[in-house]
Amino acid sequence: MTLSTVSVSTSADSASATPDGGAVGGLPRIEDPTAVGAVDARAMSKVLFVRLRALEEGTHEYQYVRNTLVELNLPLVRYVAGRFRSRPETTEEMVQTGTIGLIKAIDRFDPARGVEFPTFAIPTISGEIKRFFRDTSWSVHVPRRLQELRLELARAREAFTTEHDREPTSAELAERVGVSVEEVDEGLIASAAYSTVSLDAPAPDDEGSTPALAGRAAFVEPGYAMTENLVALKPLIAALGPRDREILTLRFGEELTQSEIGERLGISQMHVSRLISRTVATLRVQLLAD
Repeated sequence: MTLSTVSVSTSADSASATPDGGAVGGLPRIEDPTAVGAVDARAMSKVLFVRLRALEEGTHEYQYVRNTLVELNLPLVRYVAGRFRSRPETTEEMVQTGTIGLIKAIDRFDPARGVEFPTFAIPTISGEIKRFFRDTSWSVHVPRRLQELRLELARAREAFTTEHDREPTSAELAERVGVSVEEVDEGLIASAAYSTVSLDAPAPDDEGSTPALAGRAAFVEPGYAMTENLVALKPLIAALGPRDREILTLRFGEELTQSEIGERLGISQMHVSRLISRTVATLRVQLLAD
């Protein structure tokens, strides 16, 4: 489709909207906006923007002109989205987000300023897509202040490393960015939330197999079970008689032998053994019952 084949009138009174969605106000109905070349789309957009600013917002003609401008300039969105092909997000997601930026640019554009619409729209479209990345790319939600600080710290670290051939300290980053050391540490911690790895994801080990990260990261902490047992045993031991508590303290606290305990208490080693066995058995029964 070329502009020579389309008659576009700038008179707001030349026609009215047709019930079937055809020409509105002397404007043609574009069956396939994707078939309009870039040069023709730019020329038609100039005329449509002049018409748009002369129309009352909310009218059928206003919506027709606005929608036509969106369709004619969708290639701008695809062009900007193409700059971010390396991102994990799909092109369709970026086009949808960029279209929001295109609509905002159309609503704000003033043809009287003499600026070409693509020059005005591309930064707006790009900014909308970048905002989408910023709001959705983080695996864990963190405040926007920390998201922006992460980018500043990354740029400062790269510049410092290039200049000094070493990694900067938190104090050096703080001085370069103009924030406190505490804020730098907070920003570095927040950076770890940008991307995560599933615990079910395989990770190669030294033998060449691929166990899940959960199997590599998870382990049994024996201290937890010991702590639970001590908490559970404390009231049970407190309920024992004085001699039984003393024998337990000497045997398991001071780690004395049964003979040494017998000499200290004036009883035989055999008697100490029977007392320890009886007391431990009693505690085991009470512990399991609880």
